[in-house]
Amino acid sequence: MTFRATIRGETFRFADLRALLGAANEEKSGDQLAGLAAASETERVAAKMALADLTVGELVGSPLVDDDVTALIHDTVDDEALAGIASLTLGELREQILAPDFPLWWPAWRDAITPEVAAAVAKLMGDKDLVLAASRLKIVTRCRNTMGQAGVLGIRLQPNHPADYLPGVVLSTIDGLRHGCGDAMIGLNPAGDSVETIATLLLGLQEVITRLGVPTQICVLSHITTQIDALRAGAPVDVLFQSVAGTTDANASFGVTLELLADARAEVAEHHQARRDDFVGDQFMYFETGQGSALSAEAHHGIDQLTIEARAQAVARAFDPFLVNTVVGFIGPEYLADGRQIIRAGLEDHFTGKLMGLPMGCDVCFTNHVDADHNSNDDLLVLLAAAGCTYFMGVPGSDDVMLSYQSTSFQDAVAVRELFGLRPAPEFERWLVEQGWWADGHAAAGMSDPGAISGMLQALPVTSQR
Repeated sequence: MTFRATIRGETFRFADLRALLGAANEEKSGDQLAGLAAASETERVAAKMALADLTVGELVGSPLVDDDVTALIHDTVDDEALAGIASLTLGELREQILAPDFPLWWPAWRDAITPEVAAAVAKLMGDKDLVLAASRLKIVTRCRNTMGQAGVLGIRLQPNHPADYLPGVVLSTIDGLRHGCGDAMIGLNPAGDSVETIATLLLGLQEVITRLGVPTQICVLSHITTQIDALRAGAPVDVLFQSVAGTTDANASFGVTLELLADARAEVAEHHQARRDDFVGDQFMYFETGQGSALSAEAHHGIDQLTIEARAQAVARAFDPFLVNTVVGFIGPEYLADGRQIIRAGLEDHFTGKLMGLPMGCDVCFTNHVDADHNSNDDLLVLLAAAGCTYFMGVPGSDDVMLSYQSTSFQDAVAVRELFGLRPAPEFERWLVEQGWWADGHAAAGMSDPGAISGMLQALPVTSQR
C-alpha cells in the first residue's frame, strides 16, 4: 500500500507502512543511519499528515514483520477492546488521548493498544503532549513494596563497583539509602557474569536489606540464565532482569527467546512461593529497553527505532513486570546523536510504555562521547518527573565509572522529589522516617553524616569480605 500527502503543491509518496512510520518520526541519527528518516522537515510533516489519516484497524492489520514478537503482540491484544477503537484514525485517537477525560476510558482500552499504534500516536505529538498524556496514567505494581501510586517517585539505587567488591557495593548502597534512594530496587550491574559472583552479590545485598529492615527488592543485572543458575545455587532472586528488544532476531542477539523468558519467570515464581512472607505482590520481572538496540544488532527489519522500542515494551508487557526501564541515552550517538534527540526519545519511550500499561522508569543518561551534558540530562529529568515517570536512577556522583556513562545522582533524586513534592514508596518512606532520614515529606537534614554511615557499615559483616 502506498501512502501520500501533499503540502504546498508538492506530493510526497511513501512506499509502504515502514517507510511512512520512519519518515513520520522525529529526527534520530539511528533512523538516518538506517535510511528510514525523512529527507526534509517538509517530508516529515507530510508523513505525519498521512499517518494521522490511517485508522487504528488498518495499522494493526498490517504487520511490519513476521516473527514471534509479532505473534506475541497479536496473541495478547484484547480483540473486543480493539474493535472499539479500530475505526478511529490515529489523529482522532491522539485527540482522545489528550482529552481531559482520557484516564476514565483508558483502562478499558489499554490492552487494545498495540506497540505500533502507541508509536504512531507518539509521532503525532509534541514533547508537551507526551508529558501531558503520560502524566495522567498511573500503573501500580507490587513486589516487596508498592510502586507507581500518585505522588510517589521511586529511585533505583545503582551501587556498581568496577571489581564487584562487596564492601564498596555496600558503602554505596548505604549512602544511597540515606538519601532516600532504593525504593524502586537496589539494582546492581555486575562487572562479571559468573554464577559465583552473582550469587555472592545477591546474598550480600540480601543481608544488607534484611539486617537493616529495608522494605525493598534487590536485583543483580546479569544475563537471565546466570541469575537462574545463581538461584539454583541458593541465592535469593527478588527481581528477575533481562534486556529485551522488539524483534526475534534482536532478542537472539541478547541470548534470549520468549520461551526462555517464560520458563525463567515460572521458576522464580515458584521460588517466591517458598518466600511468600517477603512479598506484598506477585510482580517481579524487570526489563530494560532502549532505542537503537535492534539497529545495532542489524535486526530492525527496516522499522524505525521508536516503533521497534514500543515492540520491545510489548514483550515486557506480556510478562506482567514490576518495573520497566528505558536506558534512553546509553546506546550511543549513532542512534541518538545529542541531548535534544535523547530528550525526545525519553519522552516517547515513557509515553508509549505508559499507554500500554507499563510501570515505566527511565535511566536519564548519556554516554561520554555523545553531544549532551548534565544540563540536557537535568532537562529530561524534570520533564519526565512532570510526566509522572515511575522511577529514576540513583548513581553515586551520577558518574558510573564501571559503565562509563553519566546518569542521575542521589542528590538529583532529592532535588526532583523536592521540586515536585514527591515521596518515596509508602513502605520505604515509613522506614526512612524510622531511621530519621525523612520527615514531613522531605529528606532529613544530615542524611549524609559520614559517622552514621560508618556505624552502619560496622554493623554489617558483609563489609569485611574480600
